[in-house]
Amino acid sequence: MCGILVAPFTIVGLLFGIFKEKATRFVAGFNSFSEAEQALYDRAAISRDIRNQCFIWSGLMLAGTVLSYVITTYIAIPTFIIWCILFFKDTHIDVHKAFDKYLLK
Repeated sequence: MCGILVAPFTIVGLLFGIFKEKATRFVAGFNSFSEAEQALYDRAAISRDIRNQCFIWSGLMLAGTVLSYVITTYIAIPTFIIWCILFFKDTHIDVHKAFDKYLLK
């Protein structure tokens, strides 16, 4: 299962790397803001952070895949636990709180 997730994370990371600020319209929560409200945020930083997150997740899943073949298939369990921790630490219920660090000053 780790190997299956490498490709989607890499593709999403590449798309955010290529399209930069334009890709922020695909960010959950951010796309629900009005255009005026979106202008208050640093779109380049949002895109860069999502790109980096996806590449980190892809690397983690690739490492989990390789270690599953080399050591044991049970390595996938801690790999998914680490991914869940990384994923949920940046997940917020409040949309505005999720993007507070990207506000232009």
